[in-house]
Amino acid sequence: MQIADRVFVVTGGGNGIGREVCLELLRRGARVAAVDLSEEGLAETVRLSGVRDSRITTHLVNVADRAAVEALPDAVLAAHGQVDGLLNIAGIIQRFVHVEDLSIEEIERVFAVNFWGTLYMDRAFLPLLKARPAAALVNVSSMGGLVPVPGQGAYGASKGAVKLLTETLFAELRGSSVAVTVVFPGGVGTNITGNSGVEVPGMDKVMASGKTPKTTTPDDAARQIVDAVASGRFRLLIGNDAKMLDGMARMTPTRAITTVADQMKKLLGV
Repeated sequence: MQIADRVFVVTGGGNGIGREVCLELLRRGARVAAVDLSEEGLAETVRLSGVRDSRITTHLVNVADRAAVEALPDAVLAAHGQVDGLLNIAGIIQRFVHVEDLSIEEIERVFAVNFWGTLYMDRAFLPLLKARPAAALVNVSSMGGLVPVPGQGAYGASKGAVKLLTETLFAELRGSSVAVTVVFPGGVGTNITGNSGVEVPGMDKVMASGKTPKTTTPDDAARQIVDAVASGRFRLLIGNDAKMLDGMARMTPTRAITTVADQMKKLLGV
């Protein structure tokens, strides 16, 4: 679909991949409604964009707040007059511990943002997207939604739910004007740990060893996501790590699970 002069709603627009998606869309001539919990983060996104007109608006919304999300379409329409695309980028991870060591409240928080927040946004904006001659709906899963990662079980389950939700929407929206995309990022160099309020155990030793895992840059991830919107691509794997795990999970699922489990145990002790 055309990017220039179209209106896109982007969650997580105040940091990381979400911020870079906002900036990439603006560079390509789009209009953007950036959604985030952080007023400071949203202000920084606007500053970095260099845009000083109404092409970007900011919306301070917690995507886990259903009432706030349900009020958002009217606010975006008031600012931009239409909605041509929704990109659900916002997400958090959990503490690096086994599922049995997480509190129910911690698990609920991860699902509230990653799954329910995505579902709330999809439901709120689908009527507007379906009314457009061409529209895009993007949900971000994770390579953790393809293969289980010990120490991130609740996170992976929430992203697995996003995967299946998005695939269902793809099936249900066939023949409509809405192109659906599911994204599986591998390691991306963002501050998702800090934004999630968690620390990575043993990361100081990993950093000291000089063997830090290679990651995709947020701006490269954003470019790939916007390219997928432009082409109407259904499935996007970001990074060689995500591509490798996807292939391994299809061909030898047990090996994929044990390989990741062994790596996590070696790196983090979980």
